[in-house]
Order: sequence, then C-alpha cells, then structure tokens
Amino acid sequence: MAINLSKGQKINLEKKSNAGLGEILVNLNWNSRPVKKSGLAGLFGGMTSADIDLDLGCLYEFKDGRKGVVQALGNAFGSLTNPPFIALDGDDRTGESSDGENLRINGNQISQIKRILVYTFIYEGVANWQQADAVVTIKYPDAEDVVIKMDAYNNANIMCALALFENVNDETFSVQKLVQFYQGHSAMDAAFNWGLNWKSGRK
Repeated sequence: MAINLSKGQKINLEKKSNAGLGEILVNLNWNSRPVKKSGLAGLFGGMTSADIDLDLGCLYEFKDGRKGVVQALGNAFGSLTNPPFIALDGDDRTGESSDGENLRINGNQISQIKRILVYTFIYEGVANWQQADAVVTIKYPDAEDVVIKMDAYNNANIMCALALFENVNDETFSVQKLVQFYQGHSAMDAAFNWGLNWKSGRK
C-alpha cells in the first residue's frame, strides 16, 4: 500500500537494517494523452500532447559544501557508485515509456549527502501541467512506495520543485512534498538558496 503525500507533508524513509537505506528509486511518469487541437488543425484530425517533454532532475548538496545537478540537459547523468551517488537512467522524450524517467540515489552514502531537491521541467512543448498529469513514485527496499502527485498546476512556469530530501542524523532521509512552480532553474535555485551558476543549454 502506497503512501500518498499531501502538499507540505514530510515523512522519514524507514530504515530497515543496519546496512543502510539501500538504493532509492525516484520515478517520474506522465501521460501523453492526445488532446484534440482547436480550429483548422482540429478539423483535419490534428492531435497534440506527445509534444510535451518532461525532464526529471535534482540539485544535490554534500555536507562538505559540494553542490551540483543531475539531469539530462547538459548530459549531467551522475553516478550511483561515485559522487554525487545519484544517477539518472535516461531521457524519455515523449512520456510514452512505461518506465518513465528514473533517478537512483545511493542511500548507503547518506552520511555524505546533506540534501537533494528533486524537480521536473518542461523542456519542450506547451506548459500544460494538468494535461501531463505527472506522478512521482519513490521506491526503496522493504518499504511502502511514497507517491507525490502533481495535483497543483501553474502553467505560467515551466519548472516544478517536486520533493526535498534532507539528511536525518546520517540514518535516513526526510522527504517533503513541494509541488512549487518557478520560471526556471535560476529562480528555483534562488528559492532554496542553492547558489549554483546557471546558463542556457541543449540536449
């Protein structure tokens, strides 16, 4: 049975053994339901929605002050076995993959990690969050899934901070549901005092 977080709610991931948290999977899935175009395009059977390309990524901060980003944009896919101990599996350009996009966090390295901000942004396509209907599912060993639904929308902004992971006594992470919208990476960075330098990029 999954745990569905409400906005602002924070829970601690359950640590089941002395070995550590193990691998934490953060999965993003979204719908690519066709939506009929209006006007002349609609008369000719035009459809749209698969044009929306959602990207999953995260900002990370280590206890020693190192900071960075894991995302497809800029080919910053990370590593599970070396710093930042976070890896992005791939880049689903359509939302049609049943696996969606996955971030993997090495929970056994929690003593080095201060916090992780998980986000998604619309890389291409019209900003229509409600149509995308994105859902984040957090999975880790011997525990119930934690579900974060995008049940709030702001189509004026292309960036959404989804969840904040924070170190709790080097034993586990707390996870807080955010679903907060921003104009882009820089605005989101500023809101959480991350302090990275941003520039435009392409995949």
